[in-house]
Amino acid sequence: MISKQKQSVISLGLLSLAVSISGCKKTEAEPQPVVNVQVAKVEAKSLTQTISADAVLFPIRQAAIVSKLAAPIKKLYVQRGDRVHAGQLLATLENADIAASVVENRGGYEQAQAAHVTATEQGIPEETQKAQLDLQQAKENLDAQTKLVESRQSLFEQGALPRKDLDAARVSFTQAKAQYEITDRHLQSLLAVGHTASVKSANAQLAQAKGKFEGAEAQLSFTEIHSPIDGFVTERPNYSGEMPPAGSSSITVMDTSSIIAKAHISQVQAMQLKVNDPAEIVVTGAEATSGKVTLISPALDPNSTTVEIWVTAPNKTQQLRPGSAAKVEIKTKQVQQALAVPLNAVVVADGKSTVLVVEGDAAHAREIQTGITDSAAGLVQVVSGLKAGDVVVTNQAYGLPDKTKVKVEAAETPGQQPAKEKD
Repeated sequence: MISKQKQSVISLGLLSLAVSISGCKKTEAEPQPVVNVQVAKVEAKSLTQTISADAVLFPIRQAAIVSKLAAPIKKLYVQRGDRVHAGQLLATLENADIAASVVENRGGYEQAQAAHVTATEQGIPEETQKAQLDLQQAKENLDAQTKLVESRQSLFEQGALPRKDLDAARVSFTQAKAQYEITDRHLQSLLAVGHTASVKSANAQLAQAKGKFEGAEAQLSFTEIHSPIDGFVTERPNYSGEMPPAGSSSITVMDTSSIIAKAHISQVQAMQLKVNDPAEIVVTGAEATSGKVTLISPALDPNSTTVEIWVTAPNKTQQLRPGSAAKVEIKTKQVQQALAVPLNAVVVADGKSTVLVVEGDAAHAREIQTGITDSAAGLVQVVSGLKAGDVVVTNQAYGLPDKTKVKVEAAETPGQQPAKEKD
């Protein structure tokens, strides 16, 4: 049997061994993993902030021509795709009945013109002539009675004429004067009322006949369909002999010399725009076309709560076709020599923007303040927090902890694609 003293020595030895093993485990720390990262240097660049949005193309002008008359098409002079000019005759409708009405109303108008000449220029009517003659006679009688009264007054004053003869002459003068006044008023009444009414009646008949004639001519003109604008015929759904449905367009003409791209953007983006800002219209398979902002809607779309904008561009080559889907890119702001980092280097969380700056063999998180974003170049402006020459992590920036050990694969210039690993 083992003595108690030997057992104690063995127990102490085992305890010392256990403590020794435990201490070794604590001092042997696991090595921290190293992450391979791609980086970019902070450099000064010229940045342009651009707003992009999906759009639909529309012609600068369009005329869906609707005939005012319901009549069969007599003849068509254009085909779809034809180039036309403002005022050009495009089609005619059946108009034999309307042409006959024009002839009839022209005759009525000419007859009214002749009657108007008779009423206003042929002379004074017979009744007016008689009234003028009566007035002349009354004036002569009044003059004679005036002289008689004056003569008898002189004789009476000389005592050569009795008073009764003077009184009789005065009575005759009074009667002649009254007759003259009555005749004068009658003539004035005829001139003021009778002749004026006759002229008004003649004028009214002439105006009525003229209105009927011009109305018939207008109806006849409606049977000829003319183009109101320069452009191309894009729709011609009917053929000769057919009658277009009431209210439907018989021919559509579009002016595609310029194109309007209509897009909807957010209120925040709209606040960054102003009319005449330079822009581009991009259509798949065609070169970008330069234009400018021509409209920023003053009100929101009630359904989408977005702002409608128009970008207008010339379409000399006719490569932009109305109805096509497109994208508009509008340059809103430019900054020269701005410190810039790639977009994928910036991590945004809780309203703060941070980047991972490589210092030695570790990446350290640093908060920055950003400015404009150049989406086309893939860069964002750094207003504060970095300096030129700093190296930041790009493609692995999101989710990488602070102070992570890193191994730089290849440095890249802001705006360039990350370097690919060799096979």
